[in-house]
Formats: sequence, structure tokens, C-alpha cells
Amino acid sequence: MAFVNGNQSLQLNDESDVEEEALVNDYKEQVNFDDAQSDIEQASSIGAGATDIQAQLAAAATPLEYQATLETKFASYDNYCSLFHYILNSEGPVDLEVPNYFWAWDVIDEFIYQFESFCRYRNRVARTAPHEDEAQLLRENPNTWGCYSVLNVLYSLIQRSQINEQLAAQKRGEDAMAVVGDYGTRPLYRMLGYFSIIGLLRVHCLLGDFSLALKTLDDIEMNKKAMFARVMAAHFTTYYYVGFSYMMLRRYADAIRMFSHILVYVSRTKNFQKGSNNFDAIAKKNDQMYALIAICVSFVPTRLDDTIHTALREKYGEGLNRLQRGGPEALPLFEELFRSACPKFISPTPPDFDNPSSNIDPVDHQTAIFMDEVKNTIYNPTVKSYLKLYSTMDLKKLSSFLEVEPEQLRSWLLVNKQRSRQTRWSEGGLLEGEVVNASELDYAVEGELIHVSEAKQGRRLVDWYLRNLARAY
Repeated sequence: MAFVNGNQSLQLNDESDVEEEALVNDYKEQVNFDDAQSDIEQASSIGAGATDIQAQLAAAATPLEYQATLETKFASYDNYCSLFHYILNSEGPVDLEVPNYFWAWDVIDEFIYQFESFCRYRNRVARTAPHEDEAQLLRENPNTWGCYSVLNVLYSLIQRSQINEQLAAQKRGEDAMAVVGDYGTRPLYRMLGYFSIIGLLRVHCLLGDFSLALKTLDDIEMNKKAMFARVMAAHFTTYYYVGFSYMMLRRYADAIRMFSHILVYVSRTKNFQKGSNNFDAIAKKNDQMYALIAICVSFVPTRLDDTIHTALREKYGEGLNRLQRGGPEALPLFEELFRSACPKFISPTPPDFDNPSSNIDPVDHQTAIFMDEVKNTIYNPTVKSYLKLYSTMDLKKLSSFLEVEPEQLRSWLLVNKQRSRQTRWSEGGLLEGEVVNASELDYAVEGELIHVSEAKQGRRLVDWYLRNLARAY
């Protein structure tokens, strides 16, 4: 399917029922894999009692107990370091059999989760109890679960496997085996390297570098043929962090597109998720994405798939109308939804235990950045409601309606006209795209007059895409 809008063309993937059935079969296999994994006895540390590397491989994908002690978290970090050191620094490729790519995802996912939760815990201790014994132990071990160490592991796995080179060759239609190298031929390295790319997306987003987060996926195809789409948790994680990164970069149409894809997909595969051990996590991430798409639609009104629209109305009701009306009364709801749906941000550096007040919660910091953007656009719906009534309007007249000074209104109009021009992705790297007008109205300020016109062309493109989204599946 292709849609041509002037010089702009958007190509959708024509994916067959055979591919859909293959993906469903993979999901069924994953449920069986999860059941098998649940039989593994959980240890307090991933290396506890492990006398061989196969035991360590199995334990690396096992979640750490929620109430694990600080000493256990230290031991877990040491064992991950030992495992990855063995895989990356042995003389030549390690010849190990791995269960399948579900296991590879679980290893990377758990590794990053423990890093994230440790950083959050350390920051909380530094802010609330900097003089207790645990704080002293954390102070003496600043490099444990350090940001540099985690990033070094992920980048090293990618480099060893040469997975980016393989993916780039495949995108060009070339033979990936020509660039695979000695390590990349081994499933252990290829699978860990691939999911390390998704892990980098997640880590960079947690650190607040949203452009770099999207840049990491340059060589990965965003469709159902990608390996991440074969693992339920990886599928949700990828689209959640890509969509959130787009939202924080003010590319709301692209964020809506990503959230819409995965939310529609959830509604069509939910019967295959219920048997998975990850079901609760997927359901939570699903709710978070509904909150985020509600935010994005309030910034850029968009026609949504009927399934998503109905679910939003059921979840938020009058709250959704309040978001779309804007105004000061919507600010608390914006903040509430953002805090409930955003990633648990972390700081790249250890906290200052000697000055607790200087340790800002990264979630508070990112929330403040987001709320500044909300405040800059909070009167958009009101202004648009006036501009829709006129083809030409006097600046002073509109300022009197809004009870603001004319020059303040002029500055506001110019800023928001610039904000309405957004980069929209269609192909290539996720940071690429064409600049379009994301608003249904366009205007120009000439002297004391505001000239208003409809900006339908850019809207038709995203509306067409969302109307046909379900058909692609």
C-alpha cells in the first residue's frame, strides 16, 4: 500500500497471514519457554551455587528477588561481570548452546532492570538516609552497577557480534554472512548482541538522551519481521521507549504512530499473552502507553483506531476531554499521567552522600521538563477555537479575548507556529523524516493581522495511516 501526498510517499509493509501465524507460533513457544524457566529454582544471587557456565547462563535470565539485600545486589553485579567477561574476553568465540532468543532477551532485560533498580535505590538512600550503614556501603562502592560498566557491556556485545553490520547488510539486500565475523556466526553472540541494541535504546532513554536512544536503532527494521517482535516483552519494550523518546522530542505524530502500532497489536494477540510469565508486566506497560497516547493526542489531535479510541474513553472519560480542552485545570492531570507512565529515570553518576539536598530525583527532573512544555502549549485549544472562526483576525482583538498583552500573544503565536512544524518519520533512521505542519490550522502574522488557513495536507497523511493501521495486521 502506498499513499502519495504531493512529493511525499508513505509505504506500509504488506505482511501476509503466514507471517502473522509464524509470530503467533513464536508467542506460543515463548509461553512454553516461560513455563520451563519457572521450574528453575530461584537463587538469591545469579551465581549462587553455580559451578559451571551453563548454570550461570540459566541463572542470568532469572529475576532477582524483590526483597534482595544490598549484599545480594552486589553479588549479582559481580556474577554478571564474571559471566560477560567470560563471553567477551575468552580466547576466541565461546562455544555454548543457548536455549533460544527468548533466553537472550531475558538476560539483557534482567541485567538492565537490576542496573535501573540499583541506581534508583542508591539515589533514594542518598536523599533520605545518607548516614546509615547501607549508605556507607554504597559510598565505598561507587563503581558497582556503574553506568559506564553497563554501557560497556552492551556496546561490547554489539561490537563482538557485529550485529549492526549484519543488519545493515540485510537492509541493503546483501549477504550478511560476508560481514558476520567469527563471533557473529555463533547464536550466543548474535542474539545477545541484537538484544543489546534494544537494551541501549532503553538505557539511553532512562538517562534522558532521547536522540541517542533512537539513533541506536538505525539498523533495525521497525516491523513484525524484526527479531524483537518475536519476543513479547521485547516487542512492547521497543515500541514503548521509541514512542516515549519521540514524545520527549516533541514529535507527537510519530509517538502516536508507535503507540498505536503496539496497542492495536496487543488487542489482537491478547489471547496468547495470558499464559506468559510476563503478562502482568505487559499489562502494566499497556496501561502506560494508553496514558502516553492520551497526552500526545491532546497536543496533536489525531484520528485514532476505533479500538484505541474506545479504550481511551473507557479509561479516562472526562479526563480525556479535560486534557484536550487545555487550560490551567488540565495541568495536574498532565503531570499525574506523565508520572504514572514515564520510565523510571536514573542518573548517570553516583549520588552525593555528603550533600543529600543536591541529589535531585531524575523522575522529578524529567517531569519538570515535560511540564514546561505543557505550560507552553496549555492555551493551544482555546486559541485554535477562536482562529477557526476567522480567516483574518486582528491581533489586538484576539489578545483582548485571551486577556493577555498583544506583544505577549505575538510571541506566543510565533513560538507555537514553530512548534507545529514537526519532523515525521516514514523510512530510514528513526531520527530522520520530513518536516510537516502537524496542526490542522496554519496562520501567518502580518503586522497587526493574523491570517488563518487550514493545513489539511499533513493531517491527511497521519489520518490515512492510522485508519489503515489495523488492515496491515
